[in-house]
Amino acid sequence: MTTDAGTIEGLRAEASDLDAADQLRTFRAEFVGSETPLAYFDGNSLGRPPRASVERLARFATDEWGGRLIRGWDESWMQLPFEIGDAIGRIAIGAAPGQTVIGDSTTVLLYKLVRAAFDAQHDADSARVEIVVDRDNFPTDRYLVEGIAAERGGVVRWVEVDADAGVIGAALRDAVGPETAVVLLSHVAYRSGYLADAAELTRIAHDAGALIVWDLCHSAGSVPVHADAQGFDVAIGCTYKYLNGGPGSPAFAYVAAHLQDRLAQPIQGWMGAADVFAMGPRYQPAKGMRRFLSGTPPIVGMLAMQDTLAMIERAGIWAIRRKSVALTEYALRISDAILAPLGVGVASPRDAERRGGHVTLSHPSMRAVTARLWAEDVIPDFRFPDGLRIGLSPLSTGFAETLDGLLAVRDALVAESAG
Repeated sequence: MTTDAGTIEGLRAEASDLDAADQLRTFRAEFVGSETPLAYFDGNSLGRPPRASVERLARFATDEWGGRLIRGWDESWMQLPFEIGDAIGRIAIGAAPGQTVIGDSTTVLLYKLVRAAFDAQHDADSARVEIVVDRDNFPTDRYLVEGIAAERGGVVRWVEVDADAGVIGAALRDAVGPETAVVLLSHVAYRSGYLADAAELTRIAHDAGALIVWDLCHSAGSVPVHADAQGFDVAIGCTYKYLNGGPGSPAFAYVAAHLQDRLAQPIQGWMGAADVFAMGPRYQPAKGMRRFLSGTPPIVGMLAMQDTLAMIERAGIWAIRRKSVALTEYALRISDAILAPLGVGVASPRDAERRGGHVTLSHPSMRAVTARLWAEDVIPDFRFPDGLRIGLSPLSTGFAETLDGLLAVRDALVAESAG
């Protein structure tokens, strides 16, 4: 099956106009690899490295690590998790200072905070034994909740959801009650890109007397977040997606100021002690966000994200969101024009107000299509059972790149169907 040449010509003219009008287009040149023809659709899994980060890492190795050696801890490194945490709070998640810190991996931070929230709730009211989570949440979130429930004598309460969408208010309202201790939800669904109504869902959890933990992995740096204004209790997020921290860069944790003294994190390490260098016989938790650290901060891993945070601050999160919407809207128009005739469906919300920064396209051949595309320098990712996920990072992705990549998807589908 071929696509009308006039359709392609029109889409290419539209991409040219959109790129020319894009107020954020100059940021693209600040990323390594942006000058190549590779079409990158996986910035929501691993962002491109900023050129400034390459220079920052080299300077760190020679000047700070190589030059200052262990003196670096006293001079700056000990405060870096809090300084970068506050920057994430201010720039990306709408949090006042003193509530966000860089720490461990996403999984470890999520474990510490969900368990701390569960214990605090259960200690205050022994009837609160349930952790509420949706069945289509990211696997780590679901697996971890099951483990905490088994470990602490709790119960997992599952929310049934449409996999092409996400958790809505009515579904959560039916799941929570006097036995709910903690609710764990993703702000943007990893599979469909569904953007949850965080204000409504937080209010529903609070009305039931529960604490809510927000997973911001697919929203921080792409979608405006209002942690303080919307009354978040706890949140976590990774930094290697839209914050471009690099492979395995450490996650961030947010704990609302009024809860920090109430939550006792379960992995008691020396870095979370009140006096880190006292080396005392007993653990005494620090005040504030330091208490949620455990071991030595991964300094090298938190360097690169600073450059993307600076770019986000220069661009403005609302400008980034507007371009994100424009990119995903354009991707949907391309899909409707050239992929729908091949049997491709859209497994993401059509309503931009309910869609995050990525679009998932469905077709039975998408696993094989993904393998073909990777070999041709077109990089989406595959999500079971039949989803091709198109992640569009507003600072580093252009409209012509989006069209070229989706034309390659079309060609790979045609090749697969031809056998």
